[in-house]
Formats: sequence, structure tokens, C-alpha cells
Amino acid sequence: MKLKLGFSPCPNDTFIFDAMVHGRIDTEGLEFEYSLADVEELNRRALAGEGDILKISYHAYSYVAGKFLILDSGSALGHGNGPLLISKRLIRPSQLKSCRIAIPGKYTTANLLFSIAWPDAVNKVEYLFSDIEEALLNEEVDAGLIIHESRFTYFRKNLLKIADMGEYWFNMTGLPMPLGAIVINRNIPEDIALKVNRTIKRSLEYAYNDSCASFAFVAENAREMESAVMNNHIQLYVTDFSLDLGVEGKKAVSEFFRIAGEKGVIPALPGKIFLT
Repeated sequence: MKLKLGFSPCPNDTFIFDAMVHGRIDTEGLEFEYSLADVEELNRRALAGEGDILKISYHAYSYVAGKFLILDSGSALGHGNGPLLISKRLIRPSQLKSCRIAIPGKYTTANLLFSIAWPDAVNKVEYLFSDIEEALLNEEVDAGLIIHESRFTYFRKNLLKIADMGEYWFNMTGLPMPLGAIVINRNIPEDIALKVNRTIKRSLEYAYNDSCASFAFVAENAREMESAVMNNHIQLYVTDFSLDLGVEGKKAVSEFFRIAGEKGVIPALPGKIFLT
């Protein structure tokens, strides 16, 4: 059976999926037709009901929960890896409601978390995540939410950190930060979905056991990223929760949706959101 798989070109995703899309592991008879896209583009695909397996933001999932289930393996979820809010000049958090804020996409988890923290800061402009630093330097916006590798390089451009959204989340809940989920279309039979779940875990285990095997795939899609930044990216965003959400991971995801639901910033979710 051939399934359509979409994930981002970021090092954490290419590290996880390399072995399964390049035939390095047992896929239990499954084949994968994969494509790479920015996370907000993947979010849009999910909203349109496209694809069989997608890496999307947990925020976006709240809008497509009726069409997709969250898999146990492949998530970006952990401690100290949340989005950062940065600026060119010193801005106090109390001033944000009057600022123009760059966000990496309406349906990104970064935007949802920011909305929970500062619901009055509604003057937002969407940018491709990799363009936010330049927008700040060019003074197109006052502050910006950065994700992915930007968190490792922003200070080189003399940009300042206003807030660490991961710290905000942990201080509020004591739980890991849910960023990105691997979801599977509810139309896929359960036995096939379970095979996919096992294959993703097997692919990540292979990458852990032979990190050199995925290097070429990671590097060719990493936008000329330095090796040190690629490695830092993988270490930060690929965690034990990527192997298996487990009880704590699922609790973090459920709490994230509960808080956002109480704030009225996401729609109601169906009773079953996890595959297992």
C-alpha cells in the first residue's frame, strides 16, 4: 500500500523520516510517496483534508481533528524548545498589545501559545518563519515569534529576546511543550495506521543507532545550515516523546487543548484524538 506523507525540511523531521522513506528499514509492506513543505503549508494541506500522513502544528490539529488522528511517534514535544518572542529594540511584555507582531503562520502552535499568553496583542502579520528576523531588522514589525533554527541564530543579528514561550508554558503547567504532531487520516484503516506508527518509531530508532546514515538527507534540506546548528536542532526537537508520546506526552497535548479551549481560541475537539 502506498501512502502520501508530508513533512518539513527541518532537521528534526528529515532525521526522523530518512530511514523509512529511503528503504533502510522494514516498512511492513508500506510505501511512502513523500513531499517536503513549510509547516504552515502542511497545516493548510491538513485543513483541506489532503494527504494520508502529515506533520502539522498542534494548533492546526484542533481544526482538523475530525479528519485526522495523532500518532504516538514522530511528534516535536519536549522541554525548553518552545518559540521565542524577539525584537530589535527593548520591548516590555506589557507593551505588546500595541505592537505589530510577526507570526510564522496563523495555525502554528507558536501563534496559539502567544494568543493564550497575550490575548490582547492582535495586530499580527504572517511571515514565512525564516523571514521574520529580516522583517524585524527592516522594522516592518515590532516583535516576532521565531521557531525552528532561528532560535539558535537570532542573537548574531543583535536581536533581543522578549519572552521564551516554552518557559511560559512550563511555568503554567509543568508539562512538556507540544509543538508539532504526526497525524494520519481517519480514513486509513486502523491496522495500516498502526503499521505507520511502528514504522515511524523504527525509523527514528534507526537514526539514533546510525546518525551518519541520515546526514546527507538532513543536510541537503537544511537551507545551508551549519552542522552545529543542525545537530542542536535535532537534539532540541527530537526527544523521547518523539519515539512515543506516552502518558506524559498525551497529558501535555490534552492540557494544551483544554487551556486553549477554555480561552476560546480553538474549536471543540472530538472525544478520540489519539490513535492509541
